[in-house]
Amino acid sequence: MLKPILLVEDNPKDLELTLVALERSQLANEVIVVEDGAEALDYLYRRGKFGDLPAGKPAVVLLDLKLPKVDGLEVLKEIRGSTEMRSLPVVMLTSSREEQDLVRSYELGVNAYVVKPVEFREFVKAIADLGIFWAVLNEPPPGHTKVLRRH
Repeated sequence: MLKPILLVEDNPKDLELTLVALERSQLANEVIVVEDGAEALDYLYRRGKFGDLPAGKPAVVLLDLKLPKVDGLEVLKEIRGSTEMRSLPVVMLTSSREEQDLVRSYELGVNAYVVKPVEFREFVKAIADLGIFWAVLNEPPPGHTKVLRRH
């Protein structure tokens, strides 16, 4: 069974581009989309409207930095502070080139920090590469299920 990719993005244009890019990478993983940090945490901890989800974690969280309700850094801090979620791969996917955002993300334990390319082709390639790496190539820590790719 393939683990989903959790995409946390509030910008409709960036959301559409990211979904197109993931689709072009031909990953079989389902992409779960949430639009703010609070909803991302509810999904991860199976709270509120996500209370009926089966136990398990996504293959990776693609997390925007600037989000309504709870920003990306707070979501990352919550994930890394949780024994249950600590090893979950998190990729900050943002338009912020501010050094303080980059430094703070790594201080909080982000696995990767990717600045969204402005050019469409570059953006598609960056997202496709991210999806393939985290959902297919990355070896999860012991005790986690390896995500197998369907052919």
